[in-house]
Amino acid sequence: MKVLILGGGRVGGSLARELVDNNYDVSVIDLDKSALSQLEENLDIMTIEGHAAHPLSIKKAGADESTTVIAVTSNDEVNLVACQIAKKKFGVNKTICRLTEGSYSEDLDVFGEKVIDIVISPENEVMSHLKELIFHPGAQQIENFADGKVNLVNVKAKKKGKLVGRELKGIKEDMPETDAFVASVYRKGKPFIPSGDSIIKENDEIYFISSASNIDEIVNEFRDPEDVYSRIMIVGGGKIGYSLAKEIENSYKTKLIESNKGKCSELSKKLDKTIVLHGSATDEDLLKSENISNIDIFCALTNDDETNLMSSLLAKKMGAKKTMIILNNPSYLGLVPGFIDIYIAPHRLTVSSVLQDLRESDVTQDVILKMDTGAEAIEGVVHANEYTANLFGKPIKDIPLPEGASIGAVIRNGQLIMPSSEIDLAINDHLIIFLANKKMMSEVEVLFKTK
Repeated sequence: MKVLILGGGRVGGSLARELVDNNYDVSVIDLDKSALSQLEENLDIMTIEGHAAHPLSIKKAGADESTTVIAVTSNDEVNLVACQIAKKKFGVNKTICRLTEGSYSEDLDVFGEKVIDIVISPENEVMSHLKELIFHPGAQQIENFADGKVNLVNVKAKKKGKLVGRELKGIKEDMPETDAFVASVYRKGKPFIPSGDSIIKENDEIYFISSASNIDEIVNEFRDPEDVYSRIMIVGGGKIGYSLAKEIENSYKTKLIESNKGKCSELSKKLDKTIVLHGSATDEDLLKSENISNIDIFCALTNDDETNLMSSLLAKKMGAKKTMIILNNPSYLGLVPGFIDIYIAPHRLTVSSVLQDLRESDVTQDVILKMDTGAEAIEGVVHANEYTANLFGKPIKDIPLPEGASIGAVIRNGQLIMPSSEIDLAINDHLIIFLANKKMMSEVEVLFKTK
């Protein structure tokens, strides 16, 4: 499949790398010559120096009816116009448009029917993840499946956790009425698929699947009982920082630090209970005066990775119990372990969303779990095809999967079913599958081919 990416910045560059790894034919348009050169040096792609919304640039890229256009520049208006030109003038197969301003999404019909096929909003995705992680203390990552009915959750086993030093089957002993399936455990950075007899050790990263209503009950098996949130400090009064403060200020004691004095004045008027502070989050005196040692979670949400990293490291040093940051530059990922408790990478969320939209099989959800290992989780619908013909009516546990892949849950007629030897595969079953490495995708995806 031909994919034309409009915008070669952080989001576009991350998309290009991921799509090349998935064997897509990728081209990138951008005005920044140096950014294009860097991409061309590291990836087997075609680059075009030019304006993303100019017909000549799109023509040079060879856009035609077989092309999917992904507009991810930092300018909503450019993305909208570029998709319109690509669709109307060049007849491209599909347009995916990044929008940061929500109001645009409500008026897409002015561009004509099906000019914009899919809208993605990294900022809204980030907000959703931040909110869920704050409302579920102890969880490091929460991903929704089956229209929100099922969650895949990452939690780190802490020393005082109920299950540390015990066998994994202790979950069932502690909560006999709760369904949960542990898809994978990462120990010292290496994954393995556990059995009920596996002993949970301190600092193990546990990925489990459960119904949305059971998240906290299961997380409590692994987390420190004292790991609760009451006092929250946010750094950055941009769209994400403001939106998060507005969302949580009625439930938590919230403070927000913003370096721009004019923006502080605006935020003070728009926020009801949040204490807005003017200053730098790397100012030790400011953090000390605001009792940083009493802060349960320090959230660095600016657009500057260096500010987010440095302020979080300082806050942790001065006593903040937990830190959570936005990290845009993937090259910084290696600096995070051991220093930052939770990070959210907007580019990762965008890549996951786009991959889901590009799949030629009936994969309804595609989530990147660990950037450094390539772990993914997918939800797909099983159809009758050449590969599945001999699998229907047979136990789900007998489905041939590559080593490192496991079925975490089955959704049948809207109901969550944990995989067992008693469950047979049926047409239209939704399977949630954990992949230790994205390279397994092609072997697993055949389950979800429509023909």
